[in-house]
Amino acid sequence: MLPRFQNDAPNAAVAEALLDAGAAVVEGAAPAELTAQVQADFRAPYDREGHLFSNDFNGYKTRRLGGVLRYSRASADLIAHPRVIAMADAVLRPHCESYRIGSTTAIEIAPGEANQVLHRDDSFYPYRIPGVEFQISAMWALDDFTIENGATRVVLGSQDLRPIEEISEDDVLQAEMTRGSVLFYLGATVHGGGANRSNKPRSGLINTYSLGWLRQEENQYLTVPREIADSYPDAIRRLMGYQAHGTMLGVYPGDPDDYWYDA
Repeated sequence: MLPRFQNDAPNAAVAEALLDAGAAVVEGAAPAELTAQVQADFRAPYDREGHLFSNDFNGYKTRRLGGVLRYSRASADLIAHPRVIAMADAVLRPHCESYRIGSTTAIEIAPGEANQVLHRDDSFYPYRIPGVEFQISAMWALDDFTIENGATRVVLGSQDLRPIEEISEDDVLQAEMTRGSVLFYLGATVHGGGANRSNKPRSGLINTYSLGWLRQEENQYLTVPREIADSYPDAIRRLMGYQAHGTMLGVYPGDPDDYWYDA
């Protein structure tokens, strides 16, 4: 059974379940007005360019947007939500000095879309370190997620790195949740978007967070124009990657921690 928590649950309990099962849901983590604003911000860019991500993996009846901070200022409140930061701290901070956004993706699954192929989000990294998670993901429900409209499919315990081809449909659960809830899952957890058999699209925002010494999946420095990045608070800019990892990795002129020096 997929671990589920109410919004007043202690962070430690959610993190323990996440690390054990590979996924967990926190119900009602974001207020309705926030999710409504984020969804409204995505409408025009979805219609204008959401089809550009269409392929065999993403589907041909699904609209996607990357680099969402350039489209929606309200999305920053989900990207840096205290619950998300607490989960990223629990999973990633034991293995790095700081972490950052790996990717930000808005996803609208339209009626008639099929199940997405099952996959691991961190599979693009070419190696593994036993006992170290490279990423954590936070999928925000901008609509109610139901079995009928394509709620995210997850395989509990699959962070054990079992071969995906050995996973059967009996192993797959769907993360039904109400609008404003968030599904956390580990980078090594097998998952995929669900088939939308309803008559309406369903929209979600999936943000990944990666160890600070790894390259980001999505290059925030190029995806989000610098003038937009500079307009966000320091905490958001740091998550985007405008922050060195320790005193040596990623230093740059204007580093907020003054690591830059003249050789």
